[in-house]
Order: sequence, then C-alpha cells, then structure tokens
Amino acid sequence: MSLKLENVDQVVNGQNHLTNVNLTLEPGSFNVLLGRTGAGKTSLMRLMAGLDKPTNGKIIMNGANVTGITVQKRNVSMVYQQFINYSNLTVRENIASPLRLAKASEAEINKRVMETADMLRITEFLHRYPLELSGGQQQRTAMARALVKDASLILFDEPLVNLDYKLREELRFELRELFKARNAIAVYATTEPNEALALGGTTTLLHEGRVIQSGPSAAVYREPVDVYAADLFSEPPINLIPGNVTDNEVTFDESVHFPLHQDLKSLTPGGYKFGIRPSHIGLVPDNDDDLELSMKVELAEISGSETFLHVKNDHFNLVMQLSGVHAYRSDATINIYLPVHKLFVFTLDGKMIQSPTRLIRG
Repeated sequence: MSLKLENVDQVVNGQNHLTNVNLTLEPGSFNVLLGRTGAGKTSLMRLMAGLDKPTNGKIIMNGANVTGITVQKRNVSMVYQQFINYSNLTVRENIASPLRLAKASEAEINKRVMETADMLRITEFLHRYPLELSGGQQQRTAMARALVKDASLILFDEPLVNLDYKLREELRFELRELFKARNAIAVYATTEPNEALALGGTTTLLHEGRVIQSGPSAAVYREPVDVYAADLFSEPPINLIPGNVTDNEVTFDESVHFPLHQDLKSLTPGGYKFGIRPSHIGLVPDNDDDLELSMKVELAEISGSETFLHVKNDHFNLVMQLSGVHAYRSDATINIYLPVHKLFVFTLDGKMIQSPTRLIRG
C-alpha cells in the first residue's frame, strides 16, 4: 500500500495546524516524523488514520482518494504514548480484540495472538491484566494489539516517551526488526533526533505545521536544508555563530580570526552563519585544523552518561556534548577545540550552502 498527501492544510479554530503538506510514503517503508511539540506530528497522523479530515487537499491510498473515508473503513492501527489497553481484559483478549471485531475464526485468533505475543516477548503474560504489568509490558501489549490485525498502515505517536531509557532502546530496535518482514507502512512520531537516527528509514522534519525536509534519515542529518532542519536534527540544538569570510580568513563575531580552511575557500566573501554540532566540539584537539578557543564554563548539565557543557566568551555561547560525567566549577576558564572541517555554513537568511559532507557552489 502506498500513501500520498497532496497539498494538505488543516485549520482548527482559525489556527493553521498543517500547511501545504506534500508527502509520499512507499509500501513497506518505515517513516519517522521528527518535530518539536506542536509541530503538527499528531495532526498529520490523525489525518493519515482518517480520525480527522483535512481543510484542503487530498489523501491518496493505493491510488484511491480516501480523504473523506473514516478510520473505521481504513485498515489502520495506532499506538499512542499512553499505555492504552482494556483494563478489564487479559493481555490475550486485548491482543485478540481487533481480530474479534473483524470476525476472525477462533483458530485464526489463537494463531495470530500467539505469534504476535511471541514476537513481542509477552507470551508469559497472556493470562494477566494490564494493571498487573510493568510500563514496558503494557506498551508491548498495546503494540501487539496494533500489529496483530496486519494493518496496511501502522501509526506510532511517540509510543516510547513514557518508558525509561533502557526500555526505549530495546523497543526501538525491536520495532525496526518487526517491520523488516512486513509490507505495511509504519509512521513513527518523535521529538528526539537520536531516536530518528536509531530508527533509520525515512525522516520527515516538521516545523510549525510545514514539512521542511524529507529523505533517508542519515542523509537528512548530514545535509539539512536550512537552519531549522539542522536545529531540529540536533540534540542539544546545533550551535550557531555569526561570521564573516574574506579572501584569506574567517572571523567569528568580529572576535575570533582563523585562516580560511581549504573546505571553505569556495565561499564568496561576506557574512554567514556557521553551525557546529555540540558533539563535534572537544576538550582536546583531534585534528590539525581544530580551532582552540578560551571559554568560561556557565553550566555542566549531566544527563545520564553524558554531560552538556555550556560555555561562553565575551561574544558568543556554545554547548558541548561530552561522553561521561564531567564536573566543572562555574566561571572556570577552559580551552575547547572546534573542528573547522565539521562546520556547517548557512546564508544569513538560514539556507544551508555547505555541510561537512557537501559543498554547494555558486
């Protein structure tokens, strides 16, 4: 089954939730919708499911216009971030419920429930009720119910957000493996760039109800089309430094000067925005072209096994993403190293003209 959205708008109470969305999802594809809260991810999925109708535009499934067709008449399943199960039914009956609605035979129900439960490793819990399960087991049950009916389109609306880190990682891997052998279209919404990269497939970036970029996840990460795309696909957000290029040097915010690196020599002299991902800045030099900067520590923010180090000088602020736990006193002066060959270059209005993997000439 293919799914195509053509010039889709959605206006609710005078507010634009989605604007001119054009998107094609291929049969058997795994698709990630990446955007911040309020970007339009859930609105888009509800339109795909048939729960809502667009204000303008068409939704095409397998070449047929299904814009006005309700969710009950579409072969769609949906998994939400809340653990939505029937509390009065056992795990077995929760999983079986879509098949019973479809009037499948008892033999078919038993076969598919066991296969799906085994796939999601919840066979031993089939006799239990949802409230007797852990959060991860409850979400596996909800996912099993969505997968058991063999829907053509399966939608995941931030399904792992309420689980701990280890469980999220485990279920992410399982989801990708589950869909390798299926011909269904999977759509997975998330606010987390790292999750989008881990899931792979195709990533579509949403910002304020608009699609700003769509393509293979790794390619979108490496070559964002503009500042918004680079910012969305970076956690913490990409660092941006105003700068100027002359015939022989680069100046950051009129304070830091360094020779024009070979990768930057094709840039026309003038003003730009330079971007550097937090994970690319280090405490020790890795390359001959690393730019040494003296900075003051503002905050060392420990997050699990990583440290987000916020540093500043008199002209700009930067955030570094460091492996491990690092403790620093506020206002301590440290040297950091910024790899010039990993700079993104944007025009002053935000268009990407150079990434570390590509140079656009002209």
